[in-house]
Amino acid sequence: MIDHKSPAELERMRRAGRIVAGTIERVVAVVSPGVSTKDLDDVAEAYIREQGAMPSFLGYRGFPASICASINQEVVHGIPSRERVLTEGDLLSLDFGAIWEGYHGDSAVTVFVGGDAPSTEAEKLVRITEEALEAGIAAVRPGGRLTDISHAIEQVVRGAGFELVREWGGHGIGRNLHEDPHILNYGAPGRGPEMRPGLVVAIEPMVIMGNWPTEVLADGWTVVTADGSLAAHFEHTVAVTEGGREILTARG
Repeated sequence: MIDHKSPAELERMRRAGRIVAGTIERVVAVVSPGVSTKDLDDVAEAYIREQGAMPSFLGYRGFPASICASINQEVVHGIPSRERVLTEGDLLSLDFGAIWEGYHGDSAVTVFVGGDAPSTEAEKLVRITEEALEAGIAAVRPGGRLTDISHAIEQVVRGAGFELVREWGGHGIGRNLHEDPHILNYGAPGRGPEMRPGLVVAIEPMVIMGNWPTEVLADGWTVVTADGSLAAHFEHTVAVTEGGREILTARG
């Protein structure tokens, strides 16, 4: 069942979203060769707690860290580790969540370690994934249907010649990190529940350079591309408003 948020609930989610946005800025600023993904996790957890919030991911269904850090062929849910040391040109997807007064914010970015893409195709992958997120957000409006988001994302990704992860997608968010509805990143428009003010969703295209199938590693969390191709991931928490939409995790 979809839980539409009240104005008071949305205000808490705005604060959670601002904390997530600040966390992303702090962590991305220290991404560089030689840094471990656990170092990034430490920076994120410290900042979140300094804001009086709690990490959404830590302990969630047993997840052992405060952020997800996924490298190259890892799509999502990579577990930070001291042994995972970043190298120049790595494609790094970072997923963040924070809880403020019982409400969650959730956002993700993909960056190149060292700042430069290892290839023009990798650079295109990241650009298209971010553009797909922007298209999905632009499809959020009162009176629209949920799959309008899905279709907008798919059009951008397939138009660029890339593939979408099919086993994972976006989701509702609020008191729980994952709530109804589930949001596929592909599909025909005009279907599913009507988007009404108070609906809050985490929109998150996960785009693959190669074929779409994925696998989960033995750690029970890390999702990788089955063919070893690169993957990128972007995400924002977005609320449906009377006049359109509001990105609760907007940065800058």
